[in-house]
Amino acid sequence: MKKALFDFLKNSPSAYQAVANIRARLDKEGYTMLSEGEITPASGKFYTVRGGTSIIAWRRDGKANGFMISATHSDSPAFRLKMNNETVGAYTRLDVERYGGMIMYSWLDRPLSLAGRVLVRCEGGVEERLVNIDRDLAVIPSVAIHLNRGVNDGYKFNPATDMLPLLCSESVSFREILESEAGGEVISHDLFLYNRDEPRSVGAKDELVLSPRIDDLASVFASLEGFLAASDTSSVPVLAVFDNEEVGSETKQGAASDMLIHTLFSIGGDNYRSMLDGSLMLSADNAHALHPNHPELSDKPNALLLGGGVAVKYNANQRYSTDGLSAALFETLCERARVKTQNYYNRADLPGGSTLGSIANTTVGLPTVDIGVPQLAMHSACECAALSDIVDMKNVMCTLFSSSIVKDGNKYSLT
Repeated sequence: MKKALFDFLKNSPSAYQAVANIRARLDKEGYTMLSEGEITPASGKFYTVRGGTSIIAWRRDGKANGFMISATHSDSPAFRLKMNNETVGAYTRLDVERYGGMIMYSWLDRPLSLAGRVLVRCEGGVEERLVNIDRDLAVIPSVAIHLNRGVNDGYKFNPATDMLPLLCSESVSFREILESEAGGEVISHDLFLYNRDEPRSVGAKDELVLSPRIDDLASVFASLEGFLAASDTSSVPVLAVFDNEEVGSETKQGAASDMLIHTLFSIGGDNYRSMLDGSLMLSADNAHALHPNHPELSDKPNALLLGGGVAVKYNANQRYSTDGLSAALFETLCERARVKTQNYYNRADLPGGSTLGSIANTTVGLPTVDIGVPQLAMHSACECAALSDIVDMKNVMCTLFSSSIVKDGNKYSLT
């Protein structure tokens, strides 16, 4: 599994490539793409895509009693390339802006490149093409300590001045580079800077994964693997991967959009509402592990350990959707999957970020539990997690998709 995980992380430098890789895997497994306007057949294996960065896949065989859903996200904090992207002086730099809440200094002095989508002029219109400039193209250089003596005393980085990538030591045309990669005249683009460091194992026993984009591609990978490995049940397994979680999800392809509810309704038809009674959603987005150098930042009784199992996330103000019912159902799944769990709460005076579960529940109301792979250095250009926790996530996802829920009054049975 480690090699497949590393390949997925490496080959998914942007949300566009991540979804393209998911599509390729689904195609190989016999899934058929449907446009969102097509009528969903009563049986078969299907997926639909929105915006090139969100995808929902499902399978069914005739009548179904409910939905078993995983929700993850394809995007990661990064720098997005502006349309007028060349700043030329003695050097050629790229003009970028922040996407999401990244740790800016972690992007310094690393090999960088660009990936995403370009729109190329063609006869009668435009054509979408994916681009990954697969070489060490740029770098954001640090200022030497001799010229910035306060850098170790809490220096505040300015994204408009400190974080512009150096493309070349002389004047060059980035447009020529891009159009050579795209194979045509580029009219517009959705391109993101990405860290070229490759995934690797670290630790005394090679137990840790060090890689860009672990948040949330590790959960995406685990959900996809569990979805494809699961056995058939009387429920419809639904793999949902949304874009734009890092900027609030309130977009046409985010978890707050109508994509999930429209897809579920197209599957369930007249039985849609009754099917929700026998449904469960696992919202999988990573969680903060206990930091070895700063244990005081964690809630002491609920601190997560790398390798300690999947985190179950709670928050009184509904930043996380977990409640007593969904937590109990999830614990039952984990017992069946023989997967370890840990409970996670933010320290009371350090509010954490929100994620997919409660956002998706505003359009689709069903029992939902927020879970995650514990990790360090969240939103850094390079993050760290335990391989065993990712394996546990895959196993509980496989169990989810291999199960059904039967509701009888106040009793919920997992079959």
